[in-house]
Amino acid sequence: MAVTVKKALISVSDKTGIVDFAKDLCSLGVEIISTGGTYKLLKENGINVIEVSEVTGFPEMLDGRVKTLHPMIHGGLLARRDLPEHMGAIADKGISPIDMVVVNLYPFKQTVLKDDTDLENIVENIDIGGPSMIRAAAKNYKSVAVITSPEQYAPVLEQMRDGGIQEDLLSRLMAEAFIVTANYDNMIANQMSKRFLQGFPVSFPVPTEKVMDLRYGENPNQKAAFYADPFTKGPTVSKMEQLHGKELSYNNILDMDKALDICMDFEKPTAVVMKHTNPCGLASASTIYEAFVTAYNVDPLSAFGCVICINRPCEVDVAQEISQHFVEVVVAPEFSPEAIEILCRKKNIRLMRTGTPIGPSERVREYKMKKVQGGLLVQTDEDVVVDRNRLQVITKRAPTEEEIDAMLFAWKLAKHVTSNCVVYVKGERAVGIGAGQMSRVDSAKIATMKANEPTEGCVMASDAFFPFRDGVDEAAKAGVTAIIQPGGSIRDQEVIDAANEHNMAMVFTGCRVFRH
Repeated sequence: MAVTVKKALISVSDKTGIVDFAKDLCSLGVEIISTGGTYKLLKENGINVIEVSEVTGFPEMLDGRVKTLHPMIHGGLLARRDLPEHMGAIADKGISPIDMVVVNLYPFKQTVLKDDTDLENIVENIDIGGPSMIRAAAKNYKSVAVITSPEQYAPVLEQMRDGGIQEDLLSRLMAEAFIVTANYDNMIANQMSKRFLQGFPVSFPVPTEKVMDLRYGENPNQKAAFYADPFTKGPTVSKMEQLHGKELSYNNILDMDKALDICMDFEKPTAVVMKHTNPCGLASASTIYEAFVTAYNVDPLSAFGCVICINRPCEVDVAQEISQHFVEVVVAPEFSPEAIEILCRKKNIRLMRTGTPIGPSERVREYKMKKVQGGLLVQTDEDVVVDRNRLQVITKRAPTEEEIDAMLFAWKLAKHVTSNCVVYVKGERAVGIGAGQMSRVDSAKIATMKANEPTEGCVMASDAFFPFRDGVDEAAKAGVTAIIQPGGSIRDQEVIDAANEHNMAMVFTGCRVFRH
């Protein structure tokens, strides 16, 4: 059964298109009630509008905190039209039914994101009456149209002109309304829990906003969309600007996120080459051009169709080099106009600009979440700083200064490779990367196999302890001279003895960087 709208209540913070919408409602014979700034705007534009206080018989008070919280409003919204006792009850109290609510909420998110905001201002931008009206109208959706976005004005008007708002549209408006209030409450809970709660709350508030629909998920038979945290800070995939190329895919976004995460660990000019959520190349150098060429050549076979992230602006020399290869995505703080011109010759390559520097000082630690069947895993994003002072030398031979530098670089790489992980490094570049194996010794073998240059003189990093000495023996075959690892195995002594037999230096970090 279609709803004929005779009376509408309008109270909007975002006033986009509201004057034209209200005029259209008036032309259809709808009586309009309004509040505060919305009432003033409609009145100034010649629209016949009734102030809420005339309906309630009670003035707005407490600096606008109390306007619509009144039985004359909520009785008109919540009365079921199909129940005579409901309609009789409101008639006895002189309450008229309200058939439409047009409400969008105080700008809580925008207030939080302002640089100069304070808690008092944030609290004042927590909407009370708005969510209450939305929820009331949504609960009574078969009789009341609830409009929460300017994008909904056109389809509602179209059906009103055709005789009334149909139940399928009323149902969709209701569902969208509850999403609006749920996410609004999530944003508030998220911000207040960060400020006033310690540890993990009893329910985890995750506010999100849809960024885009994706072509498909990991595979073409799967549907996918990308959502952003509205309060995220620093360089993130959700805040990047796409300068060129076809739409992003689900897998592109995963690889971009991991590549950016790696680059954020490095101060010097650094390039990472990403493939299937694992780096297949990483290098730091005195110039970003040298870093990119070195990183790409770590494993050029795997780099086919890769995602690249560089932590310096993309200039002509880097763009020319990138254009020689098949690359899916390039992420950079900035792109020069000349670099864009060169790269845009490839119509499908995606160019993603962060617009902010990429480096350790820009990193913001956030909770890490993974959805599992029937639940959500949440963990902190804590990072144990591993520097020279933390390294514990446990072999007869101590590492040289050059080996220590290389091991610290290798450790930063190992943090981002899927476990079990073993990486070989020379100086400030990856040589071989062994990722995601069920046994650590196989990772060591793969790191040797994947190397595009001799592994003699490399250092090794392992993201977790060696359960047996076989991984060390395999590294010795590859010519590795020093190893950095967490330690903590019941067979640590066996592993240390193996290192001593091969005249290797070995250090323990005392922390694990395992990644599932």
